[in-house]
This record gives sequence, C-alpha cells and structure tokens, in this order.
Amino acid sequence: MIDIPYQKQLKQDIDFQVSRALEEDLNGTDGVDVTAELIAADKVAKGRLITRENAVVCGIDWFNAVFSKLDPSMSVKWHCQDGDKMAANDTLCEIEGNARNILTAERSAMNFLQTLSGTATTTARYVSELRGTHCKLLDTRKTIPMMRLAQKYAVYCGGGKNHRMGLHDAFLIKENHIMSMGSIKNAVAAARRNHPDLLVEVEVETFSQLDKALDAGADVIMLDNFSTDDMRTGVAINHMHSHTAKIEASGNVTLETLSDIAKTGVDYISVGALTKNVKAIDLSLRLEM
Repeated sequence: MIDIPYQKQLKQDIDFQVSRALEEDLNGTDGVDVTAELIAADKVAKGRLITRENAVVCGIDWFNAVFSKLDPSMSVKWHCQDGDKMAANDTLCEIEGNARNILTAERSAMNFLQTLSGTATTTARYVSELRGTHCKLLDTRKTIPMMRLAQKYAVYCGGGKNHRMGLHDAFLIKENHIMSMGSIKNAVAAARRNHPDLLVEVEVETFSQLDKALDAGADVIMLDNFSTDDMRTGVAINHMHSHTAKIEASGNVTLETLSDIAKTGVDYISVGALTKNVKAIDLSLRLEM
C-alpha cells in the first residue's frame, strides 16, 4: 500500500469491509459456497488474473485480504503494485491454492479491485489533462457509503489529491451556512474561533461574495459554477487583493473542460465524478486445474 496519512484507519476499514463482503456472499460467517462445494475438497488450482483494458491498479490489499481471510494458506503473487499502469491483457497476479476457496473468494476480491482501479484509472485520465499547469485535481465527499477512505486512496493512486476526509477536518462554508450565520464574515470568524487550526474554505457564486470571502481571510475560495472567463477574472481579483487565497473551481467539470479550466489560473479543480460515477475495470480470473 502506498504510504498515506490515513493508513492506520484504512487498514482497519479493509478488515471490516472484507469481513462484511464475505459474510454478504456466504450468508454469514458459517455460510458455504454451494457451487464451489461441487468440487472435490482437496482439489488444488492455479489462477491468473488479467485486466481486459488499460488500467491504473488499486485495491491489492483488499484483494489479498479476501483470500487471506478465507484461506490463509492461499498464495497470491503480484506482478504490479497499487498505482501501476497496466495494459489490456496484462497479468496482474497469479493465485495458487484450494480450488473451492479460490472460486469462493474470486468475486468479492475482484469487486474491490475493479472498483478501486476504476476510480484510480479515471483519476489518472483527469490528471493527464492538467499537465503543463500548476493546477491540482481534488476529490470530494461524493463517495460510496462506507468506502470513503478506500476511494480517496484510489484517487491518490491515480495521481489526484485528497480534499477534506469528512466534515471533521476542514471547514467548507456554503450558501446555507452563510445564510444561517448572516454573512461570510460571521461564518469565517466563527470558524476561526471554534477551530483555529483547521483550514477554512468558502464557496462563492458571485464576485461580490468572492470579495467578501477575501476580506474575511478565507484560506481557500471555491468558485462554484463560474464560467471560464469569470474564473480568470476571479483569479485576477484574488491576486490584486491584500489577502490572497487558494482558488478552487467546482461544478459541472468534465474531462473535456478540465484543461481550459486549469488554464484560467485556478489552484485546484474538484471533481465529484472521480468517486461518484464509478466505472469498474474489466478483470478476468482464469483457472488452471
């Protein structure tokens, strides 16, 4: 696993997620795979996992944990690691062990690997559009429930950057927060009082709000659904202000518009589609008896 600040929590998540996935498939901890039971109990098999399409690999620890939890004697030999770019028909790993257990573990293990590799692969495509700019790609909180850290890890493997992990580690002051507090100034001031050590970001929809967020001393300002021309103007306003913030673009960002947005001079682009619109990578496990 690539070294990340939230690695300890992620390992705990993997154990929980894998346990639940197997319980789900086997109808509890004492369940059985009725189809795999058709095979002789002592039958040994080898398997080769390939990708049917170009992909950035992510999810090896989840894959390994499924096989290990089901059968600790299983041998899994990898030809890649998380973050590696693999071509269609490349062998990702080789598996050897009890045939029943390989077949029982197969789907749960591949579900994790194909989903997380899908997020990593999509992220890498987006990151490639930012080459030649200083702009960084950010993820969002639009993640699969219970898979937050897993998907953010996949974004990291694909070359993206992680935005806040949740509601606890940074402020993101939006329209309804501002309305409830009476003003951007009041909201930012309250944030500084409550948690002076946390980053304060403000989402704005107009140039007037941008000015107020800068006056209030926000660390990051999110330009929500601004046109590219307005983004350039927003970046210029920020540069001319006595207090400068990092500028983030967000809203209806696509692979096709990403490069043009980055060229406006924004520091970050956040994209919910990285984790929300997941397209799993097509994998195939081929057994040899």
